[in-house]
Amino acid sequence: MVEMAEARREHAPQIARLIMQAMTDECCLHFCGKGHGLDDFYAMMTLLVEREDSQYSYLNTVVALDGSAVVGVAVAYDGGRLHELRRAFVEMAKVYLDVDHSNIDDETQSGELYLDSLAVLPAYRRKGIARRLVVETKRRADLSGLPCVGLLVDADNDAGAKFYDKLGFRFVDNSRWGGHAMRHLVL
Repeated sequence: MVEMAEARREHAPQIARLIMQAMTDECCLHFCGKGHGLDDFYAMMTLLVEREDSQYSYLNTVVALDGSAVVGVAVAYDGGRLHELRRAFVEMAKVYLDVDHSNIDDETQSGELYLDSLAVLPAYRRKGIARRLVVETKRRADLSGLPCVGLLVDADNDAGAKFYDKLGFRFVDNSRWGGHAMRHLVL
């Protein structure tokens, strides 16, 4: 039985892998500096998940657990805190990846609980876990007084767009982020 739970710091290695799955290898490599690869990015992401002041923090994460195994994640934070929470990523990318991302485009704004990363391990897909993670994220938005959950979905990700549409997300506008054309959706 898969259960939804608040993430804990010790889940960081598993959460980092799932965040990278959500981002895709191509996107992760986009953020790596010259001479760095996915292993370097994973090491950095694990440390970011362990922190409390990072957009990827375990404090911003709901996990789907099968026993002690993290099989799904939803990482979401107040969009109004993006710049504050992103500082950890920018600082750590300089140290671990030798690259400066201080001018990265904004992916969210105030007024939404931004669903940064949603991922479920392949063996656990099509079992309602992603839907349950989104429902929990919406509950968190309601509890925090934010009017909606916002996210970006790759413009080429028709399956993702269809999934979000079924959950009631609506299209807001087109944007670009991480080198990709994206659609901004809200629930």
